Amino acid sequence: MAVAWTSRVAAGLAAAVLAAVAAGAYLWWRAERALPPEVRLRPDDPAVTALGQRVYAAQCAACHGARLEGQPAWRERGPDGMLPAPPHDASGHTWHHPDEVLFRITKHGVAKAANLKDYVSAMPAYEGGLSDEEIVAALSWIKAQWPAAIRARHDELNRPAGR
Repeated sequence: MAVAWTSRVAAGLAAAVLAAVAAGAYLWWRAERALPPEVRLRPDDPAVTALGQRVYAAQCAACHGARLEGQPAWRERGPDGMLPAPPHDASGHTWHHPDEVLFRITKHGVAKAANLKDYVSAMPAYEGGLSDEEIVAALSWIKAQWPAAIRARHDELNRPAGR
């Protein structure tokens, strides 16, 4: 009788462990699917930067400037309460943000990316207007324009995130 009881307990325990492992694997699988794919800029990839140059010219240059110079007085709010478009060259702060932050700002807009409920910005969210590939390409082209020292500092900024 004790052997049968022990066998049933062992079988029950094995089934519980198997169920827990299966549940954990399922939850991990779902969590992985909920995360966006890793965002990594590719400023040294000619095909990516060629696409990025076209996307930037069509979608970004009107506000941020054809030479990445941004709008005048970009640090001062206008009468509408919004900040003008900042430069994306070495004089701006774009390179102060990791790849994933730049991607989120471009895709979802500043307010959503920074979780600022009441923040107003002239910067549109490009989700639905540009593909993830086009966003990465435009950001990659911007980075490709930076001086080597700025690019190296930006690369260091991305290292803690596993890059």
